Amino acid sequence: MNGSRIAAVGHYQPAKVLTNEDLAALVDTSDEWIRSRVGIRTRHIAGPDEPVDELAAHAAAKALAAAGLAPADIDLVLVATSTAVDRSPNMAARVASRLGIPSPAAMDVNVVCAGFTHALATADHTVRAGAATRALVIGADKMSAVTDWSDRTTCVLVGDGAGAAVVEGADVPGISPVLWGSVPEMGHAVRIEGEPARFAQEGQSVYRWATTKLPALARQACERAGLTPSDLAAVVLHQANLRIIEPLAEKIGAVNAVVARDVTESGNTSAASIPMAFSKLFEQGEISSGDPVLLFGFGGNLSYAGQVVRCP
Repeated sequence: MNGSRIAAVGHYQPAKVLTNEDLAALVDTSDEWIRSRVGIRTRHIAGPDEPVDELAAHAAAKALAAAGLAPADIDLVLVATSTAVDRSPNMAARVASRLGIPSPAAMDVNVVCAGFTHALATADHTVRAGAATRALVIGADKMSAVTDWSDRTTCVLVGDGAGAAVVEGADVPGISPVLWGSVPEMGHAVRIEGEPARFAQEGQSVYRWATTKLPALARQACERAGLTPSDLAAVVLHQANLRIIEPLAEKIGAVNAVVARDVTESGNTSAASIPMAFSKLFEQGEISSGDPVLLFGFGGNLSYAGQVVRCP
């Protein structure tokens, strides 16, 4: 095989919906304040009996079903998450156990909000090298479990969920070479630290970096795919803030692209945000099989990773 491709996608969100009005009863905020600053209207929140691996397994099962595959067809499971509670067993092993995948390599990838695109690149490299045949790549986070619900600067942002993709070998590559890197001196800008662990960020620093640096990086990711931004059918950024997401397509020249805006419904779901938004666009028919889509994650560390993929 000369490359790999995404064979199918799937996503999952908990049933409970938390509105801006609900949050206004908890902290000093309002629907207008939240919408004007980050564009979020609602978010889905997992209950205490819904761990990260359960969210991940639901999304992965949907992707497997869409691909027409059985658990035994998978030999690599990668879970991108930064909200695993235990050090071992990792989320990937727990997901494999839930789904009955018999003997996969099972690894977690903790690159926070850029986790899924890092994991997708890792799966692409592994399949192309012949070390795996088919991989399940999952982004799953339960941000509600690491949130200070008395802090209005962060509690209005977060949501829970999972998205998944099945990656397999292909004669014609459907996943482009990744553009990835980090800004170590800005690692403090997004944090999940302490006992108990709590999410905190320097929102203005991240906003300035994303709005000034991200357009050039996104264009470079397109160049690695041999495309121009005008060739893109969709742009799926990490769903952090509508004020970052909406201007990007215009700044990079993606004049024909649908721009994923799932942040309005789901909030910031960290590693889950890109695969979840991508799966929704595909499910809703806004993008079609073979369409080129830019996926670009950024956030904690401050790390970033992006690639152009073809729709399954």
